[in-house]
Amino acid sequence: MDFVKQRFKEKVNILAAEIKDLQAEHGKMQIDTVDISQAFGGMRDITSMIWETSLLDAQDGIRFRGYSIPQLQELLPKAPNGEEPLPEGLFYLMLIGELPTQADVDFIASEWQRRSNIPPHVFKTIDVLPITAHPMTQFISAISAMQTESIFSSSYLQGMSKSDYWDATYEDTMNLIARLPRIAAYIYRRSFHDNVHIEPDNSLDWGGNFAHMLGVTDRPDFKELMRLYLTIHADHEGGNASAHATHLVGSTLADPYFSFTGAMCALAGPLHGLANQEVIRWIFKMCDTLGTNNPSVEQITVYVNDTIAAKRVVPGYGHAVLRVPDPRFVAQQGFGKKHCADDPTVQTVWRIFETVPAILGSKGNIKNPWPNVDAHSGALLVHYGMKEFSYYTVMFGVSRALGVLAALCW
Repeated sequence: MDFVKQRFKEKVNILAAEIKDLQAEHGKMQIDTVDISQAFGGMRDITSMIWETSLLDAQDGIRFRGYSIPQLQELLPKAPNGEEPLPEGLFYLMLIGELPTQADVDFIASEWQRRSNIPPHVFKTIDVLPITAHPMTQFISAISAMQTESIFSSSYLQGMSKSDYWDATYEDTMNLIARLPRIAAYIYRRSFHDNVHIEPDNSLDWGGNFAHMLGVTDRPDFKELMRLYLTIHADHEGGNASAHATHLVGSTLADPYFSFTGAMCALAGPLHGLANQEVIRWIFKMCDTLGTNNPSVEQITVYVNDTIAAKRVVPGYGHAVLRVPDPRFVAQQGFGKKHCADDPTVQTVWRIFETVPAILGSKGNIKNPWPNVDAHSGALLVHYGMKEFSYYTVMFGVSRALGVLAALCW
């Protein structure tokens, strides 16, 4: 048994005993009430489950095992000469509950490299689909096709003990996460670059290798963007649709491949992961309408007001829980200031940020007029040449696997 799995087992045994005692002593205690509007609205503002890996606070934003995004940017190990956290370190933190050492991160990276080979039938499954199929359709199909490799499913059929469910889930989780960058990059190159593919570079970390396979090879800082992107999109507590879908499907003892497929079906909706696609589409449409790729605050103000008057939303603004600018937006803004402050699309995002909160706040019926993570990510990707915004949700999905599958292990 590898040492990460052994540490996880030890943590699970301790927490299992604590939960048993807690339920025995306080199992009938009520921790939440639900009003009629919440019942109609689903899970909004309802604490419906324990979610070990992260917690969303209305004022502080997302915290991963108690650590904020600025803290993670400082404390998690980084690639050589890098400034952004390695996603391998965040996965370790979410799984074990402790900050990783460099050796811990190196082990996770080596494990994912070792497990990253894709069964040939998965590529064949993707290739059966029309080249025009939405990238998320291809991604979801590929994940489902990999279910043939599920250790949990095969072990369950052989009579696996309930006490070993976690072990098989861990193995499937590690294998699935390891393979996602290769699959996602294959879909990108197939859909947008004439099926010309780039072989993995196993000397690179998980996020750096993903950046390499996408084909942005002339900009070393793109690898840094991918490390940041994959870290900050990884988890968002259990109430969001993709996390809850993983939990719900997994509760039936469907294996991690089935569970993560459900998560990605949820992420593909325009009110969830597809929102980043809608943001950059809206920005491009605004610039086309205004006849400039560098609109002023005054022009943006008029366009936003016209959008609201037409009873359309301003994509990328508002959040079910947050009442402050999303720290994930702030982290990407910081990256933009370091690496692409002169980019007109990035500058447009910042001018929208100057404009929209005051307009939305003046309406009186909007609880959160601030930007969320989707408001910024597309502009950074466009800067590095990735203008194919229908693909953005696939990248989101690669990242989200870290959090929802770590939580599934728990």
